[in-house]
Amino acid sequence: MGLGFPQTPIQELPLEGDVIVGMLDTGIWPDSPSFSDEGFCTPPSSKIIGARAYDGRSSSSGQSPWDVDGHGSHTASTVAGRVVANVSMYGLAAGTARGAVPSARLAIYKVCCDDADILAVFDNAIADGVDVISISIGASYPFEYFSDVIAIGSFHAMRPGVLTSVPARNSGLDDGGYVCNVAPWMLSVAASSIDRRFIVKIVLGNSETIVGASINTFLTLTNATLAFPANGSCDPYYLVGDSYKGKILLCPLEGGFRTNISAGPLLAGAAGAIAAGPAPDAAFIYPLPTLVVSENQFDEIKAYANSTSNPVGTIETTVTTVNAQAPMSASFSSPGPNIVTPDILKPDLSAPGVDIIASWSLLSPPSDDPNDQRRVQYSVNTGTSMACPHASGAAAYAKSVHRDWSPAMIMSALITTATPMNTPGNAGTNDLKYGAGQLNPTKARDPGLVYDASEGDYIAMLCTQGYNATQLALIVGSNATACSNGSTTMAAASASDLNYPSMAARVEPGKSFTLVFPRTVTNVGVSGVAVYDMKILTDAADNLTVVVEPSRLEFSAQTLKASFTVTVSGVVPAAGHVVSAAVVWSDNEHQVRSPMVVYTKSRQ
Repeated sequence: MGLGFPQTPIQELPLEGDVIVGMLDTGIWPDSPSFSDEGFCTPPSSKIIGARAYDGRSSSSGQSPWDVDGHGSHTASTVAGRVVANVSMYGLAAGTARGAVPSARLAIYKVCCDDADILAVFDNAIADGVDVISISIGASYPFEYFSDVIAIGSFHAMRPGVLTSVPARNSGLDDGGYVCNVAPWMLSVAASSIDRRFIVKIVLGNSETIVGASINTFLTLTNATLAFPANGSCDPYYLVGDSYKGKILLCPLEGGFRTNISAGPLLAGAAGAIAAGPAPDAAFIYPLPTLVVSENQFDEIKAYANSTSNPVGTIETTVTTVNAQAPMSASFSSPGPNIVTPDILKPDLSAPGVDIIASWSLLSPPSDDPNDQRRVQYSVNTGTSMACPHASGAAAYAKSVHRDWSPAMIMSALITTATPMNTPGNAGTNDLKYGAGQLNPTKARDPGLVYDASEGDYIAMLCTQGYNATQLALIVGSNATACSNGSTTMAAASASDLNYPSMAARVEPGKSFTLVFPRTVTNVGVSGVAVYDMKILTDAADNLTVVVEPSRLEFSAQTLKASFTVTVSGVVPAAGHVVSAAVVWSDNEHQVRSPMVVYTKSRQ
């Protein structure tokens, strides 16, 4: 399922070609057809205008930016890959591949997890003149902004007008997993499903068929013996010294976003593997015939294996089916709340991040297992790392036609035009899981109204969090900034005063509350004259009272900005409860939707 990116009109190709996206990832495989230089005439006459590598010493000297992992090539082609026909992975996901902005340029920065390197990369990308930064990297836990190098680097990028797009991370299946990359000056992206699913079946010896998930490109494995690992685990350490040649190993649940069940069975000579895991909503690639099933399905397979002296199974090759419920929030995608700044809703929005096909490196096997000898030009991958470049591309698309828009304006355009995702299966956490909803790039180009914010506004918000001068200096990069009660730019009373396109607050369960969100919008419509009327969307069962004053906004060529106040009151009945609403401004042409979430703290 596409996001509705239109074909770029011929007259706008030069605009798109002027946009440079800085990719902070594992490098790039430049020989991929997705990065072809064909058709680039205006200097520079190349798709990839530069590439650097960083080796832990903040230096690119002697290091190769070539991608030996595949991840960086995948994300880069998702953002700006050329249009390539007849793409597939062993016949799966066949079709035409294209990035969000096929004519945009790429600046590649190969970097991993060294803090000094990441800060150096941000500085280099800013100096190189990139327009958008896409970084599919992040900590496993949200940190205060003054100790978060991505928050610091993206603040420095925001200052000269560069938006940073980041993944929400993949800790959604872990206890205590929270959304990461939560600074309000960067776009935090959750992962959602697409309308394609990859499934694989095992037919047991008793003719029962179990449907699981994985990308199995191997020939059908027929009537292989089912076997339990001797020590109860498929971890390579526990399989050492045992031989399971020709058998299908039954691997119990061992946790994790991507259950690592490939290395051990392969080294032990197994012909295939069946792994128990959380209900699989994504298909991963393994170096031998494999499928991941739910715990209940795994129990069924175990019961059969224990019921006969000769348990066998046939693992079929993967087939493609339609996922009619898409887009759905991915189970692994890290949910809110934002525990660093509770009054800022994160993640901001969702984008496709499940079973995404894109360019791959010929230096890396598609399964990431070093013993896998397969090599592919295009591979399927899953994660918020895949969702992030979709949003990065949408930001670049908006930037190509609105060169003067600030990062906050571009973020606002993406957030307020997102499509709500209140679909079956998403009830309960709602906006805390997927933000404003599914990315809608076409509407983001012409959002009608935007919420803007400046460096001073973000500093004022930081002051409300109690940051002292030393901590502010770590973020801002200067000792000249301090919080002063009398300063106009430091006048915010709470983080909810930040002119953010969404609204959020944490309240005490069972206690009455009244929340006030002051906001200002800027009319960016083609015509300077516009009248917007307000409507409130809420579930009557939530018992929220929402009042917006004024309820009509009028704009003229001389008056491009208008302010309003949202007051929310009510009671959230229980711990862990979430209630949501939305404030929508409409001129009968644009729908400018700001999600609102009120929640109670449920865990530490």
